[in-house]
Amino acid sequence: MRGWLREAAGGLPRQFWFLWTGTLINRLGSFVVIYLAIYLTQDLHFTPSSAGLVLGAYGVGGAAGTLTGGVLADRWGRRPTMLTAQFGAAVLMLTLGFAQGFWQLIIGTFLLGTFAEGVRPAFQAMMIDVVPDKDRVRAYSLNYWAINLGFATSAVLAGIAAKFDFLLLFVVDAGTTLITAVISLIFLAETRPVRAAVRRVRGGPGLGTVFRDRVFVSFLALNFFIVLVMMQHMSTLPIAMASDGLSPATYGWVIAVNGIMIVLGQLFIPKLVEGHNRSRVLALATLVMGAGFGLNAFAGTVSIYVVTVVIWTLGEMLQTPSNSALVAELSPSLLRGRYVGVNSLSWSAAGALAPVVGGFVQQHAGNTALWLSCAAIGGLVAVGQLLSGPARERRARELQSPEPSAMPAPVATEVRHEEDVTPPVQPRPAR
Repeated sequence: MRGWLREAAGGLPRQFWFLWTGTLINRLGSFVVIYLAIYLTQDLHFTPSSAGLVLGAYGVGGAAGTLTGGVLADRWGRRPTMLTAQFGAAVLMLTLGFAQGFWQLIIGTFLLGTFAEGVRPAFQAMMIDVVPDKDRVRAYSLNYWAINLGFATSAVLAGIAAKFDFLLLFVVDAGTTLITAVISLIFLAETRPVRAAVRRVRGGPGLGTVFRDRVFVSFLALNFFIVLVMMQHMSTLPIAMASDGLSPATYGWVIAVNGIMIVLGQLFIPKLVEGHNRSRVLALATLVMGAGFGLNAFAGTVSIYVVTVVIWTLGEMLQTPSNSALVAELSPSLLRGRYVGVNSLSWSAAGALAPVVGGFVQQHAGNTALWLSCAAIGGLVAVGQLLSGPARERRARELQSPEPSAMPAPVATEVRHEEDVTPPVQPRPAR
């Protein structure tokens, strides 16, 4: 067991563990997004379509936040971007708890999405900065393990807290976000590899460079569609379970199975996928996720809902670390914040559309049509992963080469490097 633990978690930089700790604490209190659909439909009596619009506002704000956060992470720095986003999200989380009207909630969730999701590009870029290539699948698995340990715990605790007062969910979520911000303030150092003053010229490195990278954009398009399916577990799934007469607390226990499985099994995934073709791993993962959500068409009892969660969680466990490591390999170092920001955009865009589209289909076509559509999307994305895989792997190999031709798009521009007053974090010998 000691050897397995050393292999799974040993040798990672100290700064990674500060990021990991902040992730765990933040996720232990991540109540609001999990229960927002139930809060809107049961406590505030919104229709599924109206609730979907409010949840969609979070996704729209997240899309703006990830793009802005990606640019700021490269220009302003990882650490100041994270601090601004985390402190802002804590304030907005508490403010949203007191909002009542439809437009107050729309604006509140939009702003919350902007700040809460704006931290992700800086966080991911910092993790790529400090973790060597060979350790990234392990590091992403460990971070995802922390996310889901917190998720499993928070889903159950939030279900209990919701019985007393929904406001308590907002207060606790704001508190844990604030604690995470304090950890970032005290323990995290800036990690940008270099500070560069880049003259703005047409065709220079910026967001346009990312969107002109066809290999990367096609990869994000596939991610978008599978995330559109995955995000149904936070919007239409609780509504479907409520329509079957199941309580919010029951939903909390059922969805906690997702986190429990990842906590128990995620650290074994790097060894399981090691040596296998990544495109095939991603194709299998998306196929399994689609099948899991598709089986909700035949659910109606707690036991069947648990089985469906088990199935799509297996796909999620396979997909996440390989997907994250591939994003890191496809991101040029000087544009890393922008690349991971645009990657987060695919999640935010899907987060914006998933409750809107899902809620519309659920209300007008029924649950069966919704879940069978999810299965079909999973199958199509699996085919796309297999077809586009060779081009992605070639690009990843090119970017590991020091040759200038490895850049995915023209970035010929004058770059003046300046001395960085905060040196990059170096790996410590005793890790």
